[in-house]
Amino acid sequence: MNLNFIEVEEIVRRALSEDIGTGDITTALTIPGDSVSRAQIIMKEDGVIAGLEVAALVFGFTANSYSAFGQELEFTLIAEEGSRVRVGDAVAEITGMTAAILTGERTALNILQRMSGIATQTARLVELISHTGAAIVDTRKTTPGLRTLEKYAVRTGGGRNHRMGLYDAVLIKDNHIAAVGGIAAAIERARAGAPHTVKIEIECDTIDQVEQALEAGADMILLDNMSPDTLGKAVEICEGRALTEASGGITEESIVAVAETGVDLISVGALTHSVRALDISLEIAD
Repeated sequence: MNLNFIEVEEIVRRALSEDIGTGDITTALTIPGDSVSRAQIIMKEDGVIAGLEVAALVFGFTANSYSAFGQELEFTLIAEEGSRVRVGDAVAEITGMTAAILTGERTALNILQRMSGIATQTARLVELISHTGAAIVDTRKTTPGLRTLEKYAVRTGGGRNHRMGLYDAVLIKDNHIAAVGGIAAAIERARAGAPHTVKIEIECDTIDQVEQALEAGADMILLDNMSPDTLGKAVEICEGRALTEASGGITEESIVAVAETGVDLISVGALTHSVRALDISLEIAD
């Protein structure tokens, strides 16, 4: 579950710049420059923790901003990344300059809360369908600028990543099909230009479209907004000739029935576009 820290550093710098601006006025006015504290990051509800390394990076940056005071900041993990934690658990401890802790607090928590919310919901869905062969995957419906963190959180929760962006996979959608005149034409054009390492996936709404996609040689078929009965028929027709992905408004209530149709993948946009952040706090211990 590696993170691209070149991207992550840019995200953290941007988030801190947005929050701090020209300086943390409240902390500057109230906290003595030589003040040292110990703080803990505490869970306010049960869940799966994700983003601890990113939180550590936040505090590393704020510590550097106060480096003139000559005090270091130490971030110590108490919980393991991706572990299940409970209300009241301390997941990390920060010791050092009080000002650096307080300045980084909100940015670190914002990131931790969102990533942990995604990881927690992903883990919940993965558990619901664990008796099947289906895998949970995410989508491109991510918060602009935070895709790297959000897709990492999905992996932390036990899910898989779909394509990272428009650049790393071919997914022919309904508007592509409409624009070029049909499924066969779209797949033919994609196949002619795509490297041999890139699979061709196409969106299908009906069984007839699935049959067309298979005849045209699609590697993967996205079965969009189909009922479980129709999904089951589509899986039978594919007979392993193409990977099948169920998509479209799938919820906790419907996901088991979808998984039991035999589809290979279930993509859930709600994992990133509307997930609820987990409640986490930072508390000065002494």
